Amino acid sequence: MAERDNRRGNRRDREEAPEFADRLVAINRVSKTVKGGKRFGFAALVVVGDQKGRVGFGKGKAKEVPEAIRKATEQAKRQMIRVPLREGRTLHHDIEGRHGAGRVVMRTAPTGTGIIAGGPMRAVFEMLGVQDVVAKSIGSQNPYNMIRATLDGLKKEMSPRTVAQRRGKKVADILPKRDEAPAESSQVAEEA
Repeated sequence: MAERDNRRGNRRDREEAPEFADRLVAINRVSKTVKGGKRFGFAALVVVGDQKGRVGFGKGKAKEVPEAIRKATEQAKRQMIRVPLREGRTLHHDIEGRHGAGRVVMRTAPTGTGIIAGGPMRAVFEMLGVQDVVAKSIGSQNPYNMIRATLDGLKKEMSPRTVAQRRGKKVADILPKRDEAPAESSQVAEEA
C-alpha cells in the first residue's frame, strides 16, 4: 500500500516539475447590487505557459484580487495546449483565428523581428515562447475574445512533421527544395 502511495506522489511531482510562467492580462471589478448596497468582486484573466510551446488561459472570479488570480492560474494550467514552433522561435506558417467578433492574423517572421502584437496577444506569444511573430487583431478589442481567437489560430497550426505523417510521406518531400545556386557559387570561388 505504501508503494502505491509513493508512486502517486511521484506522479504529482513529475506533473508539477515543469516551471510555468504566468501573465495577468486583465482584471475587472464587478459589482452586484443587493438590498444593503453593492457587493464588489473581481474577475481576472491570466495566460500561463512554459515558454517552450505550451500555453493556456484561464479566468477566475472572487471577492479578492489574489484569489481571483489564483483561480484563473489553476484553470489556465488545466487548459493548456501544445503548439509546434519552427526553430523554437516562430510559427511554421501564417494563420488566422476567430472567436465571436474577434479575428486575429498571425504571420511568421524572420529572426530579430521580435513580437509585434498588441496586449493580450503579446502575453500569449511571450508565454508560448515565440520570439519572432507579426500579429494583428481585427474586430473585437475585448481581451477575452482576442485570446480565444489567438488560441483558435494556434490550434490550427501544423508542423511539417504532422503534415508528413498525415500524408504518409517524408518531411523532405513536403518542404520546398532549396536552390542549388549557393553551392555552385562556392565551387566557382574555389577554382578562382
